[in-house]
Amino acid sequence: MERKNAWAAYSRAELDRVEAFARAYCDFIDHGKTERECVQTAERAARANGYEDIRRLVAKGARVSAGDRVYCNWMNKSFMMFIAGRRPLSEGMNILGAHIDSPRIDVKQNPLYEEEQIAYLDTHYYGGIKKYQWVAMPLALHGVIARKDGSVVTVAIGEDEGDPVFCISDLLPHLAQEQMTKDAKSVIEGEALNLIIGSKPAAEEEKDAVKAAILGILKEKYGVEEEDFLSAELEIVPAGKARDMGLDRSMILAYGHDDRVCAYPSMQALIDFEGTPEYTLCCILTDKEEIGSVGATGMDSHFFENVVAELYSCMEDYSELGLRRALANSRMLSSDVSAAFDPNFASAFEKKNAAYLGRGVCFNKYTGSRGKSGSSDANAEYIACIRRILDDAGVAFQTAELGRVDLGGGGTIAYMCAKYGMNVIDSGVAVLSMHAPYEVISKADLYEAYKCYLAFLRDAAPVG
Repeated sequence: MERKNAWAAYSRAELDRVEAFARAYCDFIDHGKTERECVQTAERAARANGYEDIRRLVAKGARVSAGDRVYCNWMNKSFMMFIAGRRPLSEGMNILGAHIDSPRIDVKQNPLYEEEQIAYLDTHYYGGIKKYQWVAMPLALHGVIARKDGSVVTVAIGEDEGDPVFCISDLLPHLAQEQMTKDAKSVIEGEALNLIIGSKPAAEEEKDAVKAAILGILKEKYGVEEEDFLSAELEIVPAGKARDMGLDRSMILAYGHDDRVCAYPSMQALIDFEGTPEYTLCCILTDKEEIGSVGATGMDSHFFENVVAELYSCMEDYSELGLRRALANSRMLSSDVSAAFDPNFASAFEKKNAAYLGRGVCFNKYTGSRGKSGSSDANAEYIACIRRILDDAGVAFQTAELGRVDLGGGGTIAYMCAKYGMNVIDSGVAVLSMHAPYEVISKADLYEAYKCYLAFLRDAAPVG
């Protein structure tokens, strides 16, 4: 069953909508290169569209009624939005869940050093990357530095035209005979991902004069000391904006499509939803997926369950059984990217069950690896309901596996939500060069994902 290319079916008006949505998405990822920046953007959008902070409502004992819109910023790393439905919360929610962290390089806690009059930041990579892809390219520095007095300094260097950029050096081909005999995972070692940040010494210093000069700049511009690195979260990401790709401008080349290409249409679907829904709607933008969804802001923690409990107490007389029913009766799209078929590496895929650029939003019944290990494996009845919703809404969609059996595999947040007993399936956008510094997506797939999420929010209902 070959799915048709979505571009072929668009009218002139639809092409304009595809392009407008792509421009808005590019603005989102240009200003959201870290999970903190994505949360800030989402919170601003939520407030501008009438969402209220649930913590403020709880503090003043306010009730949440059908049609009310609320949000929760969780530690500035994860974000949730809700629209209260007409039906009791115990009958379940329609949930969109995506993650806003992306593979990158993090700065260590004791990072600054000088070697032969070059100043470096020592690093530790985050998530699954090919380390050799991150050398000899312009990099930016984003994040926060928290000082002991409780103040927090925001850092974003390398994005504006007048900003300096940074890089990790590579060995010239003339001297790389030994390097080129290594396998790909060893060409650049993890401890060699050292970020060059300066080379001009402070005139008054004799030892580590370049490091001293860098510390002087940090003190003057940001008011921070070297010890403040101990309580900093600084992320190294590719510098520059998202760009149209191809002579036909049908694609977007950018850092962080995984998984912000699903997070943005999920968030926007909730913002654009009109009226009062039958069932309560929810969008989750979560952190730490790339390293197993661990920690207080990862989906494997209880933050989502805790916030739903707060919402329940604002809508109905709270009970533990009611909360469990609300979670178990919910329906979810775990919105995460899939690997797009790449003709340059065709042997890594099984063509009949691969995702393709331009053929619409992609559904993965299961992810995992080898014998579906680590997968939630969605029920056939639930998939049939999803098919009906999408066909009725005219959404272009496809189904896929993540690579050839015994070769591919991966994980999402689906199985962590499925533990509540809710129906959940992975859905998202096909990506070329996933986890590379720059990834590629189709504008058509992005738009079809948005249409899919809106239709799901409106029409999803209990199965059976």
